[in-house]
Amino acid sequence: MSRLERLFRPRSIAVFGGAQAAAVIEQSRKMGFSGAIWPVHPSRETVAGLPAYRSVDALPEAPDAAFVGVNRHLTVDIVRALAARGTGGAVCYASGFAEAGADDAEGAALQAALVAAAGPMPIVGPNCYGLINYADGALLWPDQHGGRRLDAGGRGVAILTQSSNIAINLTMQRRGLPLAHVMTAGNQAQTGLSEMALGLVEDPRVSALGLHVEGFDSVAGFERLAARARALGKPVVAFKAGRSEQARTAALSHTASLAGSDAAADAFLRRLGIARVGSVPALLETLKLLHAGGPLAGPRLSSMSCSGGEASLMADAAAGRAVGFPALDAAHRAAIKATLSPLVAVANPLDYHTFIWNDRPALTATFSAMLAGGFDLNLLVLDFPRADRCADDDWWPTADAFADALAATGARGAVVATMAENLPEAAAERLAARGVAPLMGVAEALEAAEAAAAIGAAWRAAPAAPVTTSVASNPAAAPRTLGEAEAKARLAAGGLPVPAGRVAATAGEAQAAAAALGFPVAVKALGLSHKSERGGVRLGLGDAASVAAAAAALLPLGDGLLVERMVEDGVAELIVGVTRDPVFGPVLTLGTGGILVELLGDTATLLLPATRAAIEDALGGLKLFALLDGYRGRPRGDVAAAVDAIAAIAGFAVDQAGRLDELDVNPLIVRRAGAGAVVADALMVGRFEGVEPSAAPLAAAAERG
Repeated sequence: MSRLERLFRPRSIAVFGGAQAAAVIEQSRKMGFSGAIWPVHPSRETVAGLPAYRSVDALPEAPDAAFVGVNRHLTVDIVRALAARGTGGAVCYASGFAEAGADDAEGAALQAALVAAAGPMPIVGPNCYGLINYADGALLWPDQHGGRRLDAGGRGVAILTQSSNIAINLTMQRRGLPLAHVMTAGNQAQTGLSEMALGLVEDPRVSALGLHVEGFDSVAGFERLAARARALGKPVVAFKAGRSEQARTAALSHTASLAGSDAAADAFLRRLGIARVGSVPALLETLKLLHAGGPLAGPRLSSMSCSGGEASLMADAAAGRAVGFPALDAAHRAAIKATLSPLVAVANPLDYHTFIWNDRPALTATFSAMLAGGFDLNLLVLDFPRADRCADDDWWPTADAFADALAATGARGAVVATMAENLPEAAAERLAARGVAPLMGVAEALEAAEAAAAIGAAWRAAPAAPVTTSVASNPAAAPRTLGEAEAKARLAAGGLPVPAGRVAATAGEAQAAAAALGFPVAVKALGLSHKSERGGVRLGLGDAASVAAAAAALLPLGDGLLVERMVEDGVAELIVGVTRDPVFGPVLTLGTGGILVELLGDTATLLLPATRAAIEDALGGLKLFALLDGYRGRPRGDVAAAVDAIAAIAGFAVDQAGRLDELDVNPLIVRRAGAGAVVADALMVGRFEGVEPSAAPLAAAAERG
């Protein structure tokens, strides 16, 4: 049993305060709460018509839950008394705690005092509205809301948000989505979002969980939530704020500007099998689809409508998504054709025309023929007329025929209205009662299908290992930037392929190094970041004279030279970088490398540790992969060697997680198939102790090369 069980499903509620306490009583009464409600007030005889108690100690027994709607200072005292009495948990409504930030010392101190006063008693908030239990009619909620009590024996979704106002808005939806719980998290002073979500998902009346996330309280907590939700067969979908975050300030390497916290959050949710959607409407539509039947078995969709325009809308909405409308094979197309007019061109999406409109048996035959294709989700586009001016009698034969066909074939389906206002709540509920998911908006419907398919794919795969979160092993030490030679020496010692190279301090030493390595060579100025942009690199030098000239030009730019054998037969250039995220630890970004890295923005982000399969999937998802795969007759790249190198970089980052702040390999040159991949440039920032390693690994590479 969750420690939040009494708070979430109370049989008795104590309320504190004036107007807010009265509102909690009113809302609980309206919802038909059958338990005891005990107002506590120091001077009033009654609150909202109920007899008031003078103190916590005067209550008949320890309440399961309490709503504390008083000022912030008195909140601390009441919470202390409730904890001493053995209360199951409390919602703290007041603001003025730590939400103002570091500049409000008094608020931070009060929040610390509140947590200390609560001790082991769970508290939600402060600075939040609380929770609504639509299954039991129990409300710790000081305002109106738009939901209704769940039918006896019914199931609904739970929604948890960090914003009380968004929570109110969500209860006002008219989309036919049954709600079991709505909850706000507030400041999460003691009880975090992940623990609240875990408590909600344990309720057997909850079918799916929706999260509005502004930030993650605990990586381990979300990992526990995802594991438990998967074990219970309850999918989780999140609307995560922060895609437009401007806090990704420019840092020393390219990687830091690419793998910001939002990219890490996206990778984290994907790793957990929690689908991420991009809007509140998409969150609601996805929850409806998941409530109706859980995750999808795959990405194959069908669409049917009586309009070519609607068929085009559906086809276009799937462009670029991970779900789509596969073409019909000849036998399947013929079976559908046999149910329709000869004038109908059969395809997926299907425009079945209006020849069979209002003919339920004919519609059922066509729909059944289409559903026989074994699609993972079947969509019927159907906008209902507005009820105040029109009648919808002629629309229901189509909807009922679709439901009949779904029932007969065992297929899964949804009705899609192109506009939300064209699927009234009563119609949505009628469809849902027949097992048809009522979806509103073409884009939202396709996003919901994509999310449900992603969860299904994640659940079919093995669970990911826990994320390698880390903090600096020596935070007091100042991070230092390692030059390219030292960074490569450390990577080479870790098994990474680096070019044969030598460090030189003079033009003469550079010429000697080039002669020993063998021409052609590259000469680079050490001590520079973004060397290419600053003219700090000379490539393809084929003789001693050109090396001497390059050395003379580059020595004034830095603090030495690195002479390396040229990497030839390059097919493509990758960037592989690691940054330390304050929440998720080392985050790996890979993408199109070289000087175009930021211009193209072709990247993928992974949390560590990363499996080889995850690296292969990320690499295969890049636009650059076409080059590696022999685009238009070009030579194929050594993909296996590239994956090996990326995996080695990921392993290095995990091994050095306590010391490494940033690693930027750009480019990792992928050579022709069978020729390998080579770290052509590297930059490293971290808290590395001791003297710089010698260039022995580079010299050894020279001897091997």
